[in-house]
Amino acid sequence: MNSLREPGVPDPQHALHLLRQMLRVRRLEEKCIELYSAAKIRGFLHVYIGEEAVAAGVLETLAAGDAVVATYREHGHALLRGVSAGAILAEMYGHAEGCCRGRGGSMHLFDAATRFYGGNAIVAGGLPLAVGLALADKMSGRRRVTACFFGEGAVAEGEFHESLNLAALWQLPVLFCCENNLYAMGTALVRSESQTDMALKAAGYEVPAWSVDGMDVLAVQEAARRAVDAVRSGGGPHFLELRTYRFRAHSMFDPELYREKAEVARWMERDPIQLLKTAMEAAGQLPEEEWTTLQADVDAEVGTAVEFAEAGTLEPVEDLERFVYSERSAAGESGA
Repeated sequence: MNSLREPGVPDPQHALHLLRQMLRVRRLEEKCIELYSAAKIRGFLHVYIGEEAVAAGVLETLAAGDAVVATYREHGHALLRGVSAGAILAEMYGHAEGCCRGRGGSMHLFDAATRFYGGNAIVAGGLPLAVGLALADKMSGRRRVTACFFGEGAVAEGEFHESLNLAALWQLPVLFCCENNLYAMGTALVRSESQTDMALKAAGYEVPAWSVDGMDVLAVQEAARRAVDAVRSGGGPHFLELRTYRFRAHSMFDPELYREKAEVARWMERDPIQLLKTAMEAAGQLPEEEWTTLQADVDAEVGTAVEFAEAGTLEPVEDLERFVYSERSAAGESGA
């Protein structure tokens, strides 16, 4: 696995961009926790704090036409894919201005314009969707990549094995991104899997696979770029095991009795934001005033998003039965 051992970064401006992206996710989710605690957001809430380097590094390598499929811990993926912070928060508020008109909430963010296909609440539920999207692209001759994010707990599900098998058989353009944070809800990986090397499991399906330090955004981006380029050039599916860690509990309802506080503290020493910030500072690439400005800009973005969500409206009662069935256009109906 790679780590930020060098006292600097090869491209300071790009590193600053990655730092901003990770900080945007961190600040948005810290605000989500605050709003949830104030009962302004209801339902379930799963935050990504600690894992920001994975989404920031992988999504940086994708093109606009590519597709992204994520799990229920997907706020960061949606934000970095291009869904506005305001639309994300409005969705959590249950307001019609949300990306799903307030009908999906935290676990079901979706945005067709950015080709962000969930937000999938079922463990491993996104993997078959990713295979379907990739199959459509291959049959249509499109040079697209579908990036599918899932936790290591999904590896215990049948959909994981079925999806990898079909993707390998049909040589589909899928990048499987396993966000291995060591715990499937409250169950440690070593208690649920006899083989804990996720990359080795994927290799069993003849899928090129390797493990990456998921706390190092530069290492993640480098590995993702290599994999995405291979997939896009016709190399078939690839698999990345991104070894990361969530600093918060599984969800806001989780009492977190399954892991020691000392373990969490050790991982927090490898905070991906702090790792990159420290490396840039050590090389004189991040003046204090630039860091201050960056934080202010991100805080302003989140503040504006909160105002947008707060000003949102509930969907009219008479519209609640809409979208149960697809709505045909007037032209389509006249031609039927």
